[in-house]
Amino acid sequence: MATVFKNLLSSDIATTRTLLNEAIPITGTIISGTYGVQNIKNYAHGMFESVYDYPYLSSSANHIIDLTYGYAPEVSSSAYVQNDKKVNIYNQMSQVLVGYSPAGQIRQFDQDGSFTGGTKHKECVFVNYARLLTKDEIKKGSYSLVVNSGSSQVTVSDYGAQNEYRVNSPSGEYGILYTSSLAAAGTGVGLLYYQAGIAVLTSSVGIFSGSSPAWDPSEWKSTYQISGAADCVRQVWENNNFNNTTELNSTIYFCRVNNNEFNYSSNPTYLSGSKIATKNVSSDPSVSYITTVGLYSADNELLAVAKLSEPLRKDQTNELTLRVRLDY
Repeated sequence: MATVFKNLLSSDIATTRTLLNEAIPITGTIISGTYGVQNIKNYAHGMFESVYDYPYLSSSANHIIDLTYGYAPEVSSSAYVQNDKKVNIYNQMSQVLVGYSPAGQIRQFDQDGSFTGGTKHKECVFVNYARLLTKDEIKKGSYSLVVNSGSSQVTVSDYGAQNEYRVNSPSGEYGILYTSSLAAAGTGVGLLYYQAGIAVLTSSVGIFSGSSPAWDPSEWKSTYQISGAADCVRQVWENNNFNNTTELNSTIYFCRVNNNEFNYSSNPTYLSGSKIATKNVSSDPSVSYITTVGLYSADNELLAVAKLSEPLRKDQTNELTLRVRLDY
C-alpha cells in the first residue's frame, strides 16, 4: 500500500439518490378467500384486525395489513356499538396523519387536503400496510384498490399523484384517492399517506355498499363492531396493487490518479535488500498495479475500503479516475 495520501476536493465528491421499486399485489383471495378466517387475527381490545398472507399460527405467515374503522366525535352517539373506541381510532389516526390546527384542535381528514374548509372525511376505513410491503414508501401514482360495490366494481386510485400530492401532513407526503381518472376537485373518496403506508377511505360515499343490505356502511357506526366493519371491507376487496419504494442514498468519490502519482508501492514484495525496487532494469519505467482504494478521515484513519475487480496497471504514462460509491 502506498504511503502517500491524496486529499479529495469538493468537486471530487457527489451525492445521489436511487429509488428501487417493487410491484406488490394483494388479491381478494388472500384478504377474504383462500384461508377463510385462518389468516385473520382479532384481538381482545377489538380496535383492529390483522391480515396475514397465510394462517397466522404458521411460522411462515407474514403480516400484511391492519384494518380498522372510526368516525369523528360529532358523528358519535352513546347508543352506538363501541362508540368510544371508534372515536378514539379516528382521533388517533387524525393526530398522527393530519395533526393539529393553530388553535390546538385535532384536524379532521380533509377531502382536498387544503384545510381551508370544504368537505371532511368523518367516517373512515383505515388500511395500514405493513412495512414489509411498503418499505420506505408507496410509489406515487401506483396505488389501485378494486372493491366489489354490488353488481359492479369500483377502482380507487391516486390518479395523477406523481405531480399532484400534498406535503402538509406531519407524517410526510400524501395523495388524494379518486374513483375516476378525471380526478375532479371535490370528488376525492380518501387519502393515501405514502411514507406512513396508510390508506384512509371514506365509508360514506357508497364505495363499500351494495353487496348486501347488512353491509351498508351506515350500519357500521351504529350496530357493527370495528371487527365487523373490517370484515365487510375484506368481503368486498377484489384486488389491490401498488409499487413500494426503497431509497438508496449514495456518496460517490472520484479518486483521480495523475501520471506522476502512485507509481510505486510500499508492499513488501516491492522491497529488495530493504530498499524499494520498482524495476529490474534502470531504463525501465516504474510500474505498480492498483488493487484497492482506501478512504481515510482527516486524521488519516481508514474508514472504508473498495476493491477493484482486477488490478489496474499504473505508470507515468497513464492517468486514472476511480469511481468509488458508498451506499447507505
